[in-house]
Amino acid sequence: MNLRLLATVFGTVFLAELGDKTQLATLLFASRAGTSLLAVFLAASLALVAATALGVLAGAAIASHVQPRYFSYVAGVGFILIGIWTIWRA
Repeated sequence: MNLRLLATVFGTVFLAELGDKTQLATLLFASRAGTSLLAVFLAASLALVAATALGVLAGAAIASHVQPRYFSYVAGVGFILIGIWTIWRA
């Protein structure tokens, strides 16, 4: 296993997930009185694993048809557009 890749992906995803709407939704579920924290943790973890699995499978499928360099460009432009839209809405 490539430990450098593992650390890079972990750090990137961890930082991207901090403070996003998924984490805020999980925080709200966990803050309800009488809520099983273990159930919230397991459900949120499984949801993130499932979403990540879809991303990995989609990335592998796209990589067989599109060079990763071009896909990086499209993803970068997408992130920029989302940022502009977020600023515009604020």
